[in-house]
Amino acid sequence: MSNARETALRVLIGCRTKDAWADAALKSQIQRDGLSGADAALCSRMVYGVLQNQFLLDYYLGTYCSQRTDHLQPPLLEILRLGAYQILYLDKVPDYAAVNQAVELARLFKRGSAAGLVNAVLRKVSQNKHALPPIPEGDILRTLSIRYSHPRWLIKRLLPVLGPEETEEYLRINNSVSPMTVQVNTMKTTLQALRAQLEEAGIAVREHLWVPGCLELSGTGDLTALPAFREGLFLVQDPAASLASLAAQVTPGQRVLDMCAAPGGKSFSAAIAMGDVGSIVSCDLHERKLSRIREGAARLGITCLETAAADGRRFDPKWESGFDTVLVDAPCSGLGIIRKKPDVRYKKADDLFALPVIQSALLENAARYVRPGGLLVYSTCTILPEENQQITDAFLAEHEEFEREAILLPQPVGTVSDGQITLWPQRHQTDGFYICRMRRHS
Repeated sequence: MSNARETALRVLIGCRTKDAWADAALKSQIQRDGLSGADAALCSRMVYGVLQNQFLLDYYLGTYCSQRTDHLQPPLLEILRLGAYQILYLDKVPDYAAVNQAVELARLFKRGSAAGLVNAVLRKVSQNKHALPPIPEGDILRTLSIRYSHPRWLIKRLLPVLGPEETEEYLRINNSVSPMTVQVNTMKTTLQALRAQLEEAGIAVREHLWVPGCLELSGTGDLTALPAFREGLFLVQDPAASLASLAAQVTPGQRVLDMCAAPGGKSFSAAIAMGDVGSIVSCDLHERKLSRIREGAARLGITCLETAAADGRRFDPKWESGFDTVLVDAPCSGLGIIRKKPDVRYKKADDLFALPVIQSALLENAARYVRPGGLLVYSTCTILPEENQQITDAFLAEHEEFEREAILLPQPVGTVSDGQITLWPQRHQTDGFYICRMRRHS
């Protein structure tokens, strides 16, 4: 049996040395180490907290460390980050306990020779926690990068788009807790009935400020253990993804293709909007993901959905001009969901440059499946123009048979006349998300 700090350390080491994603690594490591309840919650909070504040923690640690922090090998830097995070952010953990536990982690992970360094650095952090060194001013990229733990290249890309004040607000929100949001399965229940059932189970519930059919939950514990989940009364989905389905305006009896469907949320939303009348083909490359889609559909009571193993970049003649609506939720950098996946920000910028090629190929192929008069909806969970507007601009320049069409969204957004919108967490209380609606001429 492990404790929360040991498990958190293993996850952070995996993120650094194996390029693992924190959410998946957390889930598997917590299971492997047998954590539950309060220990699992503390472990998750520490992992996400360290990742959300990594640059800031390193800045403070570097002030008190005799060695350059970026020269410290795993697990020493991760141990120091964990200890500093507890001292600076977790009021319920006494400073002496955070220091002692960090020293024990050094010994447990065979870095006993560095126990003195760990002890000295964290004691300095504790002694100076109310008088920490100021963040350098004068260079806005450096200042914001340290303060909010985002890479300079991303801040540089955001400043011309948002301006300094809104860029800072976006960075700040990325380090906040993202609400757990669910969409009501109106084939089985109503928003009011679901809300009452969840509140009876002790869950705090509020309706999303403007996206219909979405509830924000807190105090859920294991969501999958709830009777309402097992009964298929809701699906877990950010309001932005619900809006992508809403933008498609699918209706009963239509034939819909979801090109990059996993884990299935947009297919499920479409099926609910269609009242389970019509047909939906949900695609993914991997059978493991298709199996999850089928399980989700069964839980929700959806019967109009079938799955298909397919590479969205390869043309399948049997689908040519065969669908009323084609959804392309393209693989992307994920920079719109940093609240949920804080480690996204640390991926190398160079790794993102190949994405527009894939996105363009998916959109190009998807267009061949849209019937004359049908709809093509392109979406991503990122905010960079080169993955969004620039992709659809280039596509439309080569395809005169398509044009953008107004998107009808609820107030306060309302009608998006130019047929494309980027949603921002600081503006819209959703994930960062791009939606573009395009009609093929009859």
